[in-house]
Amino acid sequence: MQSPAQKQDRSHAGQRKSVGTELKNLDSFQELPRSAIEPSIDESWVDRFFGEVKETGTLQASCILYENSQSVIYRHVSSSGVFDVCQADICCTGLIKWQQRGSSDGRPAKSDTALTTSRRFATAMKRDRFLLAAALTAIFSADFYFVLLPKLRSRAQSGEARVCDCGPANGTLGLPDLGGLAKPRLSNRTRPGAVPPSEPADDGGSKLERLLAHPLYNIRTPDLRAEEKLLQVEQLMEYYKKKVSHWERHKKLYNEAAAVANVSLTVRDMKYDPDAGWLRFHSGINRYALYSQEDPAVLQLLEDMRTMAVVDADYTQDEKALKGACDCTQVVKPSGHHLKLALKMRNFGKAMFKPMRQQREEETPEDFFYFVDFQRHNAEIAAFHLDRILDFRRVPPVAGRRLNVTGEVLHVAHNEDLRAVFFTSPANNTCFFAKCLYVCKTEYAVCGSPDLLEGSLSAYLPGLSVAPRLSVPNPWTRSYTFSGQQEWEVNPFFCDSVKQMHPYNTGNRLLNIIDMSIFDFLIGNMDRHHYEVFTKFGDEGFLLHLDNARGFGKHSHDELSILAPLSQCCMIKRSTLLRLQLLARSEFRLSDVMRESLLRDSLLPVLTEPHLLALDRRLQKVLRAVQRCVRRLGKDEVITRDFIKATEKPQATTDPEASR
Repeated sequence: MQSPAQKQDRSHAGQRKSVGTELKNLDSFQELPRSAIEPSIDESWVDRFFGEVKETGTLQASCILYENSQSVIYRHVSSSGVFDVCQADICCTGLIKWQQRGSSDGRPAKSDTALTTSRRFATAMKRDRFLLAAALTAIFSADFYFVLLPKLRSRAQSGEARVCDCGPANGTLGLPDLGGLAKPRLSNRTRPGAVPPSEPADDGGSKLERLLAHPLYNIRTPDLRAEEKLLQVEQLMEYYKKKVSHWERHKKLYNEAAAVANVSLTVRDMKYDPDAGWLRFHSGINRYALYSQEDPAVLQLLEDMRTMAVVDADYTQDEKALKGACDCTQVVKPSGHHLKLALKMRNFGKAMFKPMRQQREEETPEDFFYFVDFQRHNAEIAAFHLDRILDFRRVPPVAGRRLNVTGEVLHVAHNEDLRAVFFTSPANNTCFFAKCLYVCKTEYAVCGSPDLLEGSLSAYLPGLSVAPRLSVPNPWTRSYTFSGQQEWEVNPFFCDSVKQMHPYNTGNRLLNIIDMSIFDFLIGNMDRHHYEVFTKFGDEGFLLHLDNARGFGKHSHDELSILAPLSQCCMIKRSTLLRLQLLARSEFRLSDVMRESLLRDSLLPVLTEPHLLALDRRLQKVLRAVQRCVRRLGKDEVITRDFIKATEKPQATTDPEASR
């Protein structure tokens, strides 16, 4: 007699194969050779099945091995004895012939014998379904308790009824006492439209002005002692007079050399101004920041760099140190290989000029390593504005400017090496290049159009002779090779070893590193291999956020590894966190205040709209990283109080008493 499965087997011969046989009685099944069934199949369920009907009578069965079938369990025995059993890749179908114990005719004495067996299998099936349902219920309950419930609670407290998977609508991802926790979404991939479009201020006013008037931006700092200022006024004026004397001597030598050679030499007049913007900027540097928010010297310095006449142009000191050498075998070139110039203004101020190398609409190519990425002039400008909005104030002032490379660089340059690298392109544009020219493929000439060339001007810090600085390797530096990883990239507990090292075991140095990582994550800068500090301030001084030209390269990608100091150490300053939460609110949205701040620069637009919206998206990820740490360690372990008196729930009001 053929079972239903044997009939079906003829139409699916290419998909399955018979591994069983017809069984005349129960004992013959027990003698079934196991070689007929594949060793990978667990056959214990077959024995359990036939154990249930061991006393019922003879059995006819056929076991079929279905290839590529799902692992399911289905057991059924009808009152007539027809059964079907499947598990993993094996199915058995057959007919049970019941016989009565001691019956002469071989028929069951009671009609419910098969029904009783059927109920046993129905009970087993219900038990399996119950276990599966219990497991699914436990999973859904955990998901609801740890994910959905905190989100609903956060929205309920913020008065928002809208449900959105991109975070709270008001942008504030509060800590336990400020509105609940949200599960962090840790992903480098971004979703289109995840960040809401910019909204104008409710009253039509300036969001930036309201932000800077907020109490968090008007905190009274401790009274500065003499040793907490970088330079004293007398010391700074003496430094200034030496610069003037140095210039006068060189001017005399230039004029004498020009007279001997019978050539004309353009020498611009210099102006001695004790109230120069750069001088006031230098005098305001202290152990807490480079400048204060309301310092008018910064605005004056920015205006000077945008408009003041250039009287001298030269290579920077790091490029001079190379002496024209170009080792193309080095994967990472020294900083002198990157084309930049040192420009001197008529009031003796100095600024570093980085020319435009990439259009604003272009993103860093996918195949580029971070250490050979372009240096973008607009990234330097935007980094200064973001640093000021975050209230770090650790980036020197930067302004955009269009230079006439012929009249403001070539004609005022006294360095013959620099004058020698100028040429006219086939398109009749004035061009110049670094000393490495075409030997190194990453360094090419830049050209004006035909003479105008836009770039960034970064204010110089006081000279190393009066304000020495220390360059320190970043513990979370990357591997500057085409292969290989640093320890922090493979060891999630790397911060534990950093906390044991000086100067990260005391003071604010580690917290300042975390501030820097947040700043770098927002701008997308992966090239922070060193940081600098003023030696006068020792371990308690702030970190200088210099060389940010490799930021803002990819608006569509968020490099979460930049946040490794924050995610591994799970520490953050309370003042930093409160300002980040403030900038996540709709009335102070980070992209809006950045857009408004960048309008003050002469090179518009400094950033494209996708880069501005990326700031909002990345800010949310920073806050989620903090929340994950709070959920794991607790608020007291993660949030560190600094010297700033924190506002628990900041309000958009101005406190006239809170001023520096």
